[in-house]
Amino acid sequence: MDVSREHIHFVEGAGGPKPCIAGSRIRVIDVLGWYEGLGWSAEKIVEEFPHISRADVYAALAYYWDHKEELDRRMAEDDADDQEMMKKDPGRIQALLKQRRVG
Repeated sequence: MDVSREHIHFVEGAGGPKPCIAGSRIRVIDVLGWYEGLGWSAEKIVEEFPHISRADVYAALAYYWDHKEELDRRMAEDDADDQEMMKKDPGRIQALLKQRRVG
């Protein structure tokens, strides 16, 4: 079975559908941030989010590497949009960033 189909689904959101761990709203880029950005192990991620499995974590990372160019481009676009919004309405961007961290 295709790992992506078993562990990854898409959730509609601003800017189009986002790849997430199936059965959750945890985005592939969230897993990437915890794993590479914070240096969390797969075990630590599962400890923090016990409703997902290590297989989910590794599938999210595999999905990222299989779609790296596309996801990097989308993250860069999101960052540019955030910067532009910050200039126009700093309070709104803070609320949106908080929402992104939660969901």
